Amino acid sequence: MSASPTPPLRIAVYSGTFDPFTLGHDDVVRRAAGLFDRVVIAVAAAHHKKTLFSLDERVAQVRLATEHLPGIKVLPFDGLIMDFCAAQSACAVVRGIRNLADFDYEAQMAAMNRKLRPQVETVFVLPDAPVQCISSTLVREISKLGGSVAQMVSPPIAAALAAVHTSRGA
Repeated sequence: MSASPTPPLRIAVYSGTFDPFTLGHDDVVRRAAGLFDRVVIAVAAAHHKKTLFSLDERVAQVRLATEHLPGIKVLPFDGLIMDFCAAQSACAVVRGIRNLADFDYEAQMAAMNRKLRPQVETVFVLPDAPVQCISSTLVREISKLGGSVAQMVSPPIAAALAAVHTSRGA
């Protein structure tokens, strides 16, 4: 009697700039980890944006913020997310949706991604209500103006934000 073949891992990709990685992002990762065998967090090079943190810093921050979660892998990426999904053997892309504006944009992206790689599904995840209002843009602005971001990011990321604003005199 031969053993049943092991089913392939269900791998999802969660991509973003993560500048910085917020508790909202963390919530989406936790939810996705419950749905998939592995979640690959793809930290985008984001050449089109002027990021506060370098790609290497953002990758390190996301690794630190998610090191306690099983089944999480953090990698940098550049290029088309569907090409990255193919390289990771992913069956899904996970996207966090905070509001209708996010949904409108993400629905368009999902439709385009389906044209590029129809075998990869897009899964929308709603963050928990207390973290739905958090955006990286708002966190950067609050931190730059000297406000507390302790309820929006993990302690190491709050420290990194404080350090970068202190070192740059902002």
